Amino acid sequence: MSSEIESTAVILDENSQLTLRELCIACALSAEQVMALMEEGVIEPHRATDPMKFSGVCVRRVRRVVHLERDLGVNHAGAALALELLEEIEQLRARIRRLERR
Repeated sequence: MSSEIESTAVILDENSQLTLRELCIACALSAEQVMALMEEGVIEPHRATDPMKFSGVCVRRVRRVVHLERDLGVNHAGAALALELLEEIEQLRARIRRLERR
C-alpha cells in the first residue's frame, strides 16, 4: 500500500497575512523561538492587529536566520545583523541591474 503526500505551494509576499501559529508552522519553530526573533528585531508583526499578523516576507527572513544559526553557528544578534547586510546587498544588486538596463 503506497501513501501519497499531497503538497501545496503557496506564494507569500508582503501582502500575505499569517498568524503567529501559521508562521511557526511555515518555519518549523516554536512560538517562543519566533518571539525571540521578534525581540532581536528580525521580524515584527503588523502593528494594528490583534491577534498578531505577519507578512509573508517574515517567513523568508526567519528561514534565513535559522539557516545562519544552524549552518554557521551564528547567534540571534549576529544572524539579525547578517540578515540586514544580506538584504542590503540584494537591494544594491537590484539597483545596479536597473541602472545597467538604462
